[in-house]
Amino acid sequence: MIPPREAPWRRLWAALAVLAALVIAWGSLTPGSELPGTLPWDKASHFLGYGGLAGLIGLAGVRLPLALLISVLYGAAIEFAQIPVPGRLGGDGHDILANTLGAACAVAALKALRYLQGRRPVRG
Repeated sequence: MIPPREAPWRRLWAALAVLAALVIAWGSLTPGSELPGTLPWDKASHFLGYGGLAGLIGLAGVRLPLALLISVLYGAAIEFAQIPVPGRLGGDGHDILANTLGAACAVAALKALRYLQGRRPVRG
């Protein structure tokens, strides 16, 4: 059972995860001609976007291995959905790798934070 003080935060993280997924889909499925000419390094965008998504899913209360799996599968699905989009290269293995690495780093960071929280001395 979710402690009552955590429930509102988990709902907020879940809403932000859905918003992040929608922003990723919009950015990924927009035709190339409609995107700005200069974007930051493509792989860093993938790494940060999917790291953020996995982190938000984990903060929403989804078990971390499942948060990682959801993020990786979503990233792969988006990559293959790009194939018919004009001016976009879909199914790029390097993009999928960047997505996966970003998600894995976020999940590892959350796991480490949770571990450290469990080791804090109780004050009182």
